Amino acid sequence: MVSGLLMAITAGSLVSLQNIFNSKVNERADTWTTTTLVLGLGAIASFLIGLFVEGKGMFNFANMEPWYWVSGLIGIGVVTCLVQGVKWLGPTFAISIVLTSQLGFALLWDSLGWFGLEKVPFTAKQLIGVLVIVGGIVVFKFGGRHKVLQDSKAA
Repeated sequence: MVSGLLMAITAGSLVSLQNIFNSKVNERADTWTTTTLVLGLGAIASFLIGLFVEGKGMFNFANMEPWYWVSGLIGIGVVTCLVQGVKWLGPTFAISIVLTSQLGFALLWDSLGWFGLEKVPFTAKQLIGVLVIVGGIVVFKFGGRHKVLQDSKAA
């Protein structure tokens, strides 16, 4: 469990870092160039690391559902939407919305048992947890606005 927690924390920090880098690339290049650069370099690096770590086993696709291959295409939407979201909302607000959306949809997919997942019963506790996070985002985004406005008027 500790390993899983460490990997999840690391993934969260890397996603946040990647979004900052992506938004900086997007300041100098358009969205599709940014997406191509991010996913292209990622594909090359993954391929080379995969060959080094897994060798020929990397090409063993036995028992893989064909629709799993769509995952790479989903990555295009992820990078493109994140780059635009960060550009329009700022990193912290955009990522907080992304994480809440991710949690909400993961809960939905689990509860419905879609995409080959084991069906997990939906509970009120899960709904309350997501709503608390949404409430936190609302407080984060709009809670400090009055102080900032007052400070700027006083100056």
